[in-house]
Amino acid sequence: MNESLSISAGIFPFLIIIYSIILHEIAHGYAAYIQGDETAYRAGRLTLNPLPHIDIMGSVIVPLVAFLTAGTFFGWAKPVPYNVYNIRTRIGQAFIAAAGILMNLFIALVAGVAFKILASQGTLDISLGKALFTVISVNVSLAFFNLIPVPPFDGMSIIQALFPRMRINSRLIYNPLYMIGAIIGASMLFSIFMPYVFAIITSVLV
Repeated sequence: MNESLSISAGIFPFLIIIYSIILHEIAHGYAAYIQGDETAYRAGRLTLNPLPHIDIMGSVIVPLVAFLTAGTFFGWAKPVPYNVYNIRTRIGQAFIAAAGILMNLFIALVAGVAFKILASQGTLDISLGKALFTVISVNVSLAFFNLIPVPPFDGMSIIQALFPRMRINSRLIYNPLYMIGAIIGASMLFSIFMPYVFAIITSVLV
């Protein structure tokens, strides 16, 4: 019984990471869809079914390694496609790039409000409190990582959408060494700033 509970406790954060990443990508696709671009919809990417979204490296291996070795929450799914020529304005393109971050912050906000309401009513038990705090931590972490203005994170996509004259070497972005360096750099920034962010979150919730 204890073993099954410990396994469940270990799987639960991983499932939160997976679905937070999936909702992040769905938000990108839906932001394009409401602006008239049906590319993601036709590709079957506006679904909660994890299979069309999962990238073995970014959705399974990296999140597991990051969580088990450093206790951080990081990963990615297959990028949701959209046709930039169907988006009329730079603001619209920036909104698509920012939609995933906004989704993660929205999820964290909903979990935080639920935490505060249940705590104020005295109906928040330890297991539910830990679950809600995990949801908040995962989604704030994903939002932070994606705000970093370095390719291929959303922060850089937002800047490129608003300032289209900026040129990024596509070969560099998909170079494995660059990707490793970007992840390591993001992890270093995470380790510096996120303890302060989590301290603020904890003070607000408690």
